[in-house]
Amino acid sequence: MIAIIAAVLFGLALILDIAGASLGLVSSGLLTTAGLLCLALHLGGVGSNRRARRR
Repeated sequence: MIAIIAAVLFGLALILDIAGASLGLVSSGLLTTAGLLCLALHLGGVGSNRRARRR
């Protein structure tokens, strides 16, 4: 789920960068940073439903 959020943030950052626009405080750099944070959380295992099974 967090990876999907990261993909959406990267897509919005790309659209804003191509258009050369910004939405007040929200710029393409901020969205890129937020996307990288979500990607790092996803790779770190945050939000996964897998649990370690003990034998």
